[in-house]
Amino acid sequence: MATVKEDAQKIIQSSIKRVLPDSAVKRALAGQTFQGEVIVIAIGKAAWNMANAAAEILGDRIKKGIVLTKYGHSQGDIKDFTILEASHPLPDDNTIVGTEKIIEAVSNLSSKDTVIFLVSGGGSALLEKPAGNLKLDDFLRITDQLLKCGADIVEINTIRKHLSAVKGGKFAALCAPAAVYTIALSDILGDRPDSIASGPTCADFSTCAEAFSIVEKYGLKLTNEMKKELTNETPKEVQNNTMLITGSVKELCLAAAEEAENLGYAPLVLSTLVDCEAKEAGRLLASIGKTIQKDGVPLKAPCAILCGGETIVRITGKGKGGRNQELALSAAELIAGLENIVVCAVGSDGTDGPTDAAGGLVDGCTKEILDKKGISIDEILAENDSNRALALADALVITGPTGTNVNDLYFLLCK
Repeated sequence: MATVKEDAQKIIQSSIKRVLPDSAVKRALAGQTFQGEVIVIAIGKAAWNMANAAAEILGDRIKKGIVLTKYGHSQGDIKDFTILEASHPLPDDNTIVGTEKIIEAVSNLSSKDTVIFLVSGGGSALLEKPAGNLKLDDFLRITDQLLKCGADIVEINTIRKHLSAVKGGKFAALCAPAAVYTIALSDILGDRPDSIASGPTCADFSTCAEAFSIVEKYGLKLTNEMKKELTNETPKEVQNNTMLITGSVKELCLAAAEEAENLGYAPLVLSTLVDCEAKEAGRLLASIGKTIQKDGVPLKAPCAILCGGETIVRITGKGKGGRNQELALSAAELIAGLENIVVCAVGSDGTDGPTDAAGGLVDGCTKEILDKKGISIDEILAENDSNRALALADALVITGPTGTNVNDLYFLLCK
């Protein structure tokens, strides 16, 4: 009989497989006819897989294609495509170079031409050209502040859009007069189009006033040039873009619930809009597990409680980790000593923060293992060093880059 941990691994693998972008892109392009030249631009962590699917469907109809993805996420050559890699979550010099190549590829097109724009999570960091006189260093400073202060993804993207020459509908303007057909994998809670990769081809609903309120809320330090650019409003109307959103955290959670049921667990999808602090989400899942074992509510074991979303981490230390690892480690404290229970948190893209782990998978023995090694979970969390602790407890989830990105999956199994 499989252990609870082994069942958890099966749920991870099965659910991620169900939200891979290949079939979604093929469905979106099947039967489509495009006049004139066809340029395919793919950005984000799933860019290579999406571009490869487009190449299989469109073949020689593609005049030129460019993939701009995170380091280590490309999987080889694609006919007629230039494959580029850059940094994530902070942009680097290759981000700027790759974006310039993309802008060059969509320049001087006619109204009969089409730009097929394939977007996935991570696209906001990977497609970047600073607006006005801003430099890469300006973006690094403001993005670093946003990531460390606990701003959510919509707030982060609101600032990015107003400081960028390609976000918030501005990329669609660069493609004009050509038509743009955007196919997007959503990693945004609620699937708000103008927030997916900071909406390069969408009318932007955020305002300068909202951007300045975020600056004030988190006490962000801006240069005078940044303040100047934040006063320039983003496009509120885009005429040349058609957008299709495919793939979401809801699909991920439903796939996980189906696999859990196949394995003999009664599933309950609790929420697909989790956006609290990672540590609080971990403690909540752990407390639900304790209640199930004690009182049999909200379900009797064997059962699975599943959630999806994107938590935040407030950086207080200098350690190494990610939101999913921090969530899992915080749960380990509360389920210590309990049997037949696990808490898992995993990023669907296969990378959690600046690490090679997708997340963490803890059980009732995790804390004991760390105690014997002289590791305090509270101290580790204060230092944001969850990766080290989970590695010592053999509690990391390693999937490698998955080729998709539709937020994170969190679940509790009780057997």
